[in-house]
Amino acid sequence: MRMIRNIKKYSEISLSKERHLIAQAQRGSIKSKDELLLRHIRFLIFRIHRIVFSEFLRRFGDDLLAEGILILHGKIHDYDLAYCNKQGEPRPVRFRSYIWKRIDGFIIDYLKKEMIYTEYLENYEYDKIIS
Repeated sequence: MRMIRNIKKYSEISLSKERHLIAQAQRGSIKSKDELLLRHIRFLIFRIHRIVFSEFLRRFGDDLLAEGILILHGKIHDYDLAYCNKQGEPRPVRFRSYIWKRIDGFIIDYLKKEMIYTEYLENYEYDKIIS
């Protein structure tokens, strides 16, 4: 997570520009997909720092970031550019708003899984020493 400070800070773009990048990325533009990912890495890092305790951040931060980037990559293709509200009116949503809950859920699930696995290993090693 220390190398992240060197990531270029991208300026805020308009919703229409963001949607244009998503449309291009969904059509296969690697350049647009890369720009979207780079524009949202800071958001991903912010969510990780917001949820994860510093001890776990040192231990799992790099893994959370790497898997989070893969989630961002997949969510670009899932984003619905034609999303409408219940009344049928177009309702454009910022990409960061679209991915926010998914990222938070992933972080919590990842940490739960790691804690269960770590506890299992600690108990297993303890049992072997006693035997």
